[in-house]
Amino acid sequence: MIEPHAPAPPGTRPPWAGPPRLPVRPGTGRFLVLAGVFVCAACGLVYELELVALASYLIGDSVTQASVVLSVMVFAMGLGSLAAKRLRPHAAAGFGAIEALLALVGGSSALALYAVFAWTGDWGGMWAHGPRALLVAFSLTIGLLIGAEVPLLMELIQRIRRQDAGGAVADLFAADYVGALVGGLAFPFLLLPLLGQLSSALITGAVNAVVGGALVLGLFRGDLSRRARWLLVIANITVLGILASAAVLVDDFERAARHAVYGRDVRVAIQTDVQEVVITGGTDGRPLDLFLDGRLRVGGRDARRYHEALVHPAMSGEHTRVLILGGGDGLAAREVLRHPGVHRVDVVEVDPEVVRLAREDPALSRLNGDAYDDTRVHVMTDDAFRWLRLAPPETYDVVISDLPDPGITASTKLYSQEFYGLARRALTPHGRLAVHAGPVSSRPRVFWTADATLRSAGLRTAPYRVSGRDSGFTAGPDRSTRPTRAPQDWGFILAAREERPVLRLGTAEGAPRPETLTQTGLTADARAAEETRIGGLGASTVLHPRY
Repeated sequence: MIEPHAPAPPGTRPPWAGPPRLPVRPGTGRFLVLAGVFVCAACGLVYELELVALASYLIGDSVTQASVVLSVMVFAMGLGSLAAKRLRPHAAAGFGAIEALLALVGGSSALALYAVFAWTGDWGGMWAHGPRALLVAFSLTIGLLIGAEVPLLMELIQRIRRQDAGGAVADLFAADYVGALVGGLAFPFLLLPLLGQLSSALITGAVNAVVGGALVLGLFRGDLSRRARWLLVIANITVLGILASAAVLVDDFERAARHAVYGRDVRVAIQTDVQEVVITGGTDGRPLDLFLDGRLRVGGRDARRYHEALVHPAMSGEHTRVLILGGGDGLAAREVLRHPGVHRVDVVEVDPEVVRLAREDPALSRLNGDAYDDTRVHVMTDDAFRWLRLAPPETYDVVISDLPDPGITASTKLYSQEFYGLARRALTPHGRLAVHAGPVSSRPRVFWTADATLRSAGLRTAPYRVSGRDSGFTAGPDRSTRPTRAPQDWGFILAAREERPVLRLGTAEGAPRPETLTQTGLTADARAAEETRIGGLGASTVLHPRY
C-alpha cells in the first residue's frame, strides 16, 4: 500500500503535522485526549453489547448471536484501522467526522433493528437477508468506525507531545481497555435496567457525539479550517437532534412496535429483572396470551391442552408431593391440583413478577384457577438448576419440567445430563418426571436429543407428542403467532427411575378426566412420535450442549 506521505525519521514530526496549536498545556491536552479515548471506548462496547442483547432477544440462541456480532465487529475493526491510515494527515477532522457518524449509527442501531423486527415479522426464517442481514450490516459498520478511531487517536496524542511508539500505544490502550470495562459493566447493571435497550443506545450515542465533537472542536480547532469547523458543528448538532428526537418519541415507538409484534390487545408490558413480560387479551372474551422475552408461553386457546398433556400422564401413580420447575403462570399447578391425594406442590420459578401476575392479574388468575391461593402450593424463587442441587433426595413423587424450549441457549443447561441427574435424585424410587422438549415435527433432532440426554442420566423414557388444535401457541423460540409459522405439535417425555413408564391417564378413583385428551389419542400420538425417532444422538451436557 502506498502511503500519502513518506514516513518521518524516528523522533521527528511527520511533514503534515506542523507545530502543535493547543489552547491548553500539552500535559492537560494529553489527559483530555486519553479521557476522550476512555469515553469513546465505553460507548463502543455499549454498542456491541446492545447488538448482542437485542439479537439474542429477537432471534434467540445467544451464543450464535454473540459470535456473529463480535466476530464481525472485530474483523471490521481491523479493516477500519487500515482504512484510517489514509486519514492521518487530517487526524482531527477525520476523528470528529467518524465520532459523529458512529454516534448516529450506534445510537440508532437498536431502534432500527427493533423496527425491522416489529414490522417485518419473525426473524427465524430470514437468516440470509432481511433483519439478519441488517444485524450484520450494523455490526460491520460500527466495527469499521471503532477500528478507525485507533490510528487517528494515536496521531492526535503524538501531535500533542512526541513520545516513543511503545509508550503511546500503552497509554492509548490503557485508556481504551479501562473505558471498555466501564461500558461493559454499565450496560447490564445501569443502562439496561434503568433506561431499557432503546434509550440506552440513544443516550450512549449522544454522549459519544458530545465527547468526540468537544475533543476535536475544543482541543484541535487550530488544526481545522473554518469550513471544516462549521461542517463538524452542523454534523454534531444534526446527530444530536436526531437522537434527541428519537429519545422523545421512544415511548410512542415502543408502543407502536409492541402492537405490531403482539397485536393491539396488549394489557401488561413490563421489564422485570429477568425478562420482558407481555400479556395480551383475557378480557371481553378474547383469549389470553402470555409472552416471556417475546416467546409465546401461554396461549389461551390451547393452554389447557398443552398443560393437560404435560401433567396428567405423570400423575398416573403416587403423587403426594409434586415439584414444578418453571410454570410460574400457575397453569401446570392448576392441573396438578385437580388430582386427589396431592398434599404439597412446590413451584420453582426464577421470576417473581410472573408469579405475582399469576396471582393478581384477573384474567391470568382466572385461567390458572387461582392456583396460588391453594395452601398446598409453595413458591420458591430460584433458578431450577441451582435449586435442584440443594433439594433433598427422593422427595418428590412427580417432577414437572415446564421450562423454555431446549433450542434457546439460556435453557440448554436445564435440558442437560447434569440437570436430569439432579431431577432423578429428587424423585422417589417409583417417581416420574415429565419434560416439555419442544415440537417434534419441526425440530425432531432437538426432541430426540432431549430423550437421549434423559436416558444418559439413568432414566427410562416414554416419548409422546400432542397435536395442537390451534397452532397459535408455541412454547419455543418461534416468535411468530401466524398459523403458518407456529409449531403444529408439542413434544413431551415421561421418564422414571426404575422401569419404563406407561403412558396412561389417571385411572384411580376420583382422578380427573382431561377435557382435551383421551387414552386412545395419547397412545396414537406416542406411536406417531416414535416414527420420527433419530438414533445415534449424543447426550447434551452443560459443557457440550447439543441443542
